[in-house]
Amino acid sequence: MLKQRIITAAILIPLVLALILLPPTGFFATLIAIVFVGAAWEWSLLAGCRTQAGRAIVTMAAAAIFVALLIIRTPGLLTLLTVIGVAWWIGCCFWLRNFNFSAAPNAENRLLKLGTGALVIVPAFAAATLLHSSDRGNWWTLLALVIVWAADTGAYFNGRQFGRRKLAPRISPGKTWAGVYGAVMAGGLVAFLGGYLLGVRGTWPLCGMVVLGVATVGIAVVGDLFESLMKRHAAVKDSGALFPGHGGLLDRLDSVFAALPVFVAGKLLLGL
Repeated sequence: MLKQRIITAAILIPLVLALILLPPTGFFATLIAIVFVGAAWEWSLLAGCRTQAGRAIVTMAAAAIFVALLIIRTPGLLTLLTVIGVAWWIGCCFWLRNFNFSAAPNAENRLLKLGTGALVIVPAFAAATLLHSSDRGNWWTLLALVIVWAADTGAYFNGRQFGRRKLAPRISPGKTWAGVYGAVMAGGLVAFLGGYLLGVRGTWPLCGMVVLGVATVGIAVVGDLFESLMKRHAAVKDSGALFPGHGGLLDRLDSVFAALPVFVAGKLLLGL
């Protein structure tokens, strides 16, 4: 399993770097829209759609939304969707406190989860597009992802070394508070260094970058837990099997979906 994960990561990382750093924003947005439509296909399963036809309808609806956003793509609309995403992820914390909320496999809960899927995926697309189109946006987009990746690494090693107290045992038994502390420290450090490399200067702006990194990591943990909760409800181990050793698209993007709106909103608040 570890060997598979390393091989998959070695293939994916150069592709992701090229996707972020090389193309103009229009092409970048089109590519991530295609990826996010794939994520919508996986989300339809977690939401309770068991037939291929039902899942196809959800996926086509997601594709229509992304086509519309690619056509419109105004800064005002993208900013609004980003703010909606921030509000959603803050509110999601209350959902995580109630494991059984919407767990029953009925039509009402299926519709609710399909709606939340839109709140998970669409604001992340808007935030990524808005960020990439900003000044030095390709590098800021890379920084947002590196913060999440560093947090994941910090959580893994700190959790393995010091993990005792469980974070949310019913949702994700492997996660610990020590892992969260490691993630926050790694994310804050990367945000500080990345901000400095991107020209952020001064004590308060750099402190703001650290706070932004910590907030981004905190909400990324929420995103990870929420996808785990949906998988518990759906009684599946992974959202898909696209990446050997890594699961599906949602398994790789759950933290990113939550992190992007918060990172972009924080960057705007900091005036960067």
